[in-house]
Amino acid sequence: MTQRTIAAFMLALGLATLAGCASPTVITLNDGREIQAVDTPKYNEDSGFYEFEQLDGKRTRINKDQVRTVKDL
Repeated sequence: MTQRTIAAFMLALGLATLAGCASPTVITLNDGREIQAVDTPKYNEDSGFYEFEQLDGKRTRINKDQVRTVKDL
């Protein structure tokens, strides 16, 4: 019984830690569309693109000139 309690506690702690790392973000484009990202997008200065993962798991790149705002939820 004690081993199950410890395992359940460790699992809950691990999930809480992973949930704390992600900060969903809304990216608003110049044309008014909003795209939700799993985490804060990374800006690649060499290419001039924001790179991020959408909620459905797709990796996406958007040109910096198309982005109006990037806000954490």
